[in-house]
Amino acid sequence: MPVEGRAALVTGATSGIGLAVARALADAGARVIVHGRRDEGRRIAGELGGAWVQADLAHPDGAARVAEEALAAAGRMTGVARIDVLVNNAGGQHIDPVEDFPDDVWAAMLRTMLTAPFQLTRAALPAMKAAGWGRVVNVASTQGLVASPYKSAYAAAKAGVIGLTRAVAVEAGPFGVTCNAVCPAYVRTPLVEAQIAGQSRTLGIPEQDVEREVMLGPAAVKRLIEPEEVAALVLYLASDAAAPVTGAALPLDGGWTAR
Repeated sequence: MPVEGRAALVTGATSGIGLAVARALADAGARVIVHGRRDEGRRIAGELGGAWVQADLAHPDGAARVAEEALAAAGRMTGVARIDVLVNNAGGQHIDPVEDFPDDVWAAMLRTMLTAPFQLTRAALPAMKAAGWGRVVNVASTQGLVASPYKSAYAAAKAGVIGLTRAVAVEAGPFGVTCNAVCPAYVRTPLVEAQIAGQSRTLGIPEQDVEREVMLGPAAVKRLIEPEEVAALVLYLASDAAAPVTGAALPLDGGWTAR
């Protein structure tokens, strides 16, 4: 199996993309450390034969807690306190015109989606470099490549993650460590389903038009992406087969960015 016996930390792993990634890594033989804010993460970790870390990455100390507990869990499971595969997935969206965007929400989103990936990568890299092998996969977004209205904080964070990805790839590549970003468009997750009502209110259009005109309007393939499709790409990037791939921002967008 491509990640047999490797310790993998997946943030935001209790639903949606993160849950699909955690399951794919576990099915491929990884020892998965599940992170999330909700208590069901403990049950999910048990089902996957892994470990559970509960913390809010929007809190200033959240990433440090996750790093400390994840390294300890990796040591218990594999005998080595090292994260071999780090998947920075935790996120969230808030839809508002930029002039109305709340400062506290802006700060929390940037801590969760940009500061935390930086801090967790910083914590994981020394042991990866020492081992001569490591994989960092950041779940960015099509919104980090092209702009949409009413998503200023989300787009800023995801564009920042892509920049972080490229810099880490250049720094860590000589040590056998790769760093890549996957950039999905709209994925069929509870978060996206909740966005439909929010975008309907903000844009003043019926909910049934949001998916068709907003979410799928720019895409050539007119359907939502499934979480398992994102997980399949993450699993590839975590494998030995992807060793030459680093610094990439890979779209899964149904042709959105091809225009």
